[in-house]
Amino acid sequence: MSKKLGTKCIHSGGISDEKYFGNITPIYPSITYDYLKSDVYPRYFNTPNQLSVCKKIAELENAEDAVLFGSGLAAVASSMFSLLKTGDHVILQKSLYGGTINLVNTEFKKFNISFDYVDVSNKEKLESYLNDNTKIIYIESPSNPLLSITNIRAISEFAKQNNLISIIDNTFASPVNQNPIEFGIDLVIHSATKYLGGHSDILAGTVCGSHELISSIKKSGLNFGSNISEYVAWLLERSIKTLSVRVLKQNDNALKVALFLSGHKLINKVYYPGLEKHENHNIAKDQMNGGFGGMVSFELNDNMNSDDFVKSLKVVQPTMSLAGVESTITSPIQTSHKKMDPVERDKIGITKNLLRLSVGIEDADDLIKDLSNSLEING
Repeated sequence: MSKKLGTKCIHSGGISDEKYFGNITPIYPSITYDYLKSDVYPRYFNTPNQLSVCKKIAELENAEDAVLFGSGLAAVASSMFSLLKTGDHVILQKSLYGGTINLVNTEFKKFNISFDYVDVSNKEKLESYLNDNTKIIYIESPSNPLLSITNIRAISEFAKQNNLISIIDNTFASPVNQNPIEFGIDLVIHSATKYLGGHSDILAGTVCGSHELISSIKKSGLNFGSNISEYVAWLLERSIKTLSVRVLKQNDNALKVALFLSGHKLINKVYYPGLEKHENHNIAKDQMNGGFGGMVSFELNDNMNSDDFVKSLKVVQPTMSLAGVESTITSPIQTSHKKMDPVERDKIGITKNLLRLSVGIEDADDLIKDLSNSLEING
């Protein structure tokens, strides 16, 4: 039976309780099993609760398989280093999560893995950076924190034409709004800390793809040792049951908030792919299904102080992370992109007055009122 998204969120994966017949997945907290009867071991990615949630996530992304890690960045690092070797080259999208940029800039050089950050929307530039030793093309759409949109289908076609492995960070979209494997992408990464977990109480990451690629990642991953506990796996599976309900509400709220901000005199710029004036709105419409996501970034008027603005908010909370049921806000230059070179940061639009708003599931009117009051106080 073919299941739709909301049904998959609840019923895919899961473990039947054959002993007591409970209707939710039981937790199997053991870290050691009888070696005469089983080869189960947490670091091998094959414990009951890990396999349960991986099956659910794989089905949500229409992938053959998935694997869980201790964080989103662990998922990125494990995927990259399992597929690369000394002398290889990677093409990366220019606008990426700061943690990914820092990983590449600091760790790749140690292993003589070369890399280039490229405007991936320009095919001529892409081709000019293509080398015989290029192995991976890595993108993020929508991107963190500027919500730039990359044409996923075009990247997939470029990768296949040139025998590259294509990887996308799909965290900001979530499987509710975007399924990159349908467009031909090889590997889909999520920081499960964000929308998959959704309650600001889980740290995890996941990679989805073909059996062949996930098997390779698992083989290296068991050496890296970045696994999650059965408790976290169980919490993640439980959280995903409400994923579609949460994200669809966040989509609606974010669009209303973005429209409000885009019409305010104290806002210089608003970054949200659901706005018609977004430069790649039409591409977003083509590849995002449920909506345009719950993330809105905006730049305050030059005369305003972003810290003062954040301190004046009463409903929206300042935090480092995102995608919980509560609305949160952060300054990328002080958090996600703190380690990035300031000159490079400014060059790509991550300025001192840029704020990234993760829209929650509160009433949209209350969120707009909160933002409006803070703008009035600080304007």
